[in-house]
Amino acid sequence: MINIHMSDCLFCKIVEGKIPARCVYNDDTVMAFLDIQPVSRGHLLIIPKRHSADLLDMNAEDLQCVFVAVQSIGRAVELTTGADGFNLIVNKGEAAGQVIFHTHIHIIPRFIGDGLRHWPKIEIEDEQLDELAIRIKDSLK
Repeated sequence: MINIHMSDCLFCKIVEGKIPARCVYNDDTVMAFLDIQPVSRGHLLIIPKRHSADLLDMNAEDLQCVFVAVQSIGRAVELTTGADGFNLIVNKGEAAGQVIFHTHIHIIPRFIGDGLRHWPKIEIEDEQLDELAIRIKDSLK
């Protein structure tokens, strides 16, 4: 069951107005605000107002509303900052770097020559890739 708010959740406190944030978007379901530890100028977070621990914990309605907001907010961020593009990042779980366990989507504006790097590649044999693809397909059934 998804809780509306959790008392110890930083982002729930922002939604409730108990912690200030530089809010750029706010409707009945979604809120977006500037990240206090930005990677680039205009880096912001988009969250569902209803508490969910991570992307897999969200209900379908909130998921849809968040990603509709991502599209318009992403466009506004590019326009406002003059960014050449942006990264859309969702950290799911501690191993992926999730620190606050309330679903949040990062929009990180990117600029040609900004020095930010993509993650490194790993080498995987073709046979292993084929097997992995089959196993993932089977898990979706």
